[in-house]
Amino acid sequence: MKLGIMTRNENGWCSTQLRGAIKRRNITPVFFNYRQLIARVKYKPVASVSETNIPRDLNALITRPIGRGSLEEIIFRMNLLHRLERLGMLIINPPLSIERSVDKYCALTFLEERGIPVPRTAVTESHEEALKCFHELGEDIIIKPLFGSRGVGSTRISDPDVAARVFRTISFYHGVLYLQEFIPHGVSDIRAFVVGDQVVAAMHRVAEGWKTNVSLGAKPVSINLTEDLENIAVKTAEVIGCKVTGVDILEGPEGPVVVELNSQPGWRGLQSVTDDNIADEIIEYILSELRA
Repeated sequence: MKLGIMTRNENGWCSTQLRGAIKRRNITPVFFNYRQLIARVKYKPVASVSETNIPRDLNALITRPIGRGSLEEIIFRMNLLHRLERLGMLIINPPLSIERSVDKYCALTFLEERGIPVPRTAVTESHEEALKCFHELGEDIIIKPLFGSRGVGSTRISDPDVAARVFRTISFYHGVLYLQEFIPHGVSDIRAFVVGDQVVAAMHRVAEGWKTNVSLGAKPVSINLTEDLENIAVKTAEVIGCKVTGVDILEGPEGPVVVELNSQPGWRGLQSVTDDNIADEIIEYILSELRA
């Protein structure tokens, strides 16, 4: 048996964790990145990397962060994943779930439609309309990149003059303005790590300010989720279609809200505060799906 891992860096921490979990089960890991792929139409192999015929030689495929790329590169990568899935390959996470989750607006619409609590959010291309929404949202908002992670580019704005200048600049460069009401949550939030239909680990991310990303210096603290929070996290993953995901939850004054989810999450910080081996959980889930 062989499991493929598409990753930018096979020596990164999460990749080495996956490698260890795979080898402990006497399975061969095959690492490669997107730029090494060849896709073919009307002749075979339909997808390969080096000497590996992907649909023939690999039993499943794990996608790690796709990374930056041109619009053409990203669309090609996603279309190739879709084709492999149509050919019967197990892909974790499925390409449709990646597309849904990477677009914050798209993900939130699915969650709202299924009754999952989310923050009030406005999205527009117009800086004039964005300023109207700024007032609608209580003049205390977080503006985020539509595509992005780890809190990079997210900014809290509570001054109308600053808002007008920031919105105009983003609009000038043809950016989409994604405004989300600020939810008071102290200096911590919750990251729930969902594998399959269960939360395998969770933590509070405790920071010195409102940004609570571990990559920006927040400290992980182990927690046991309430049944309600577990249900929210699992349902969030289910709605988007993710099989392995990190769900970010804020505990606001009116109850918990899901602010976003990550279809290709890292777990180094979380692993430091849990006894369960998260990479083992991921590989065991994949093997159970292959046996089903």
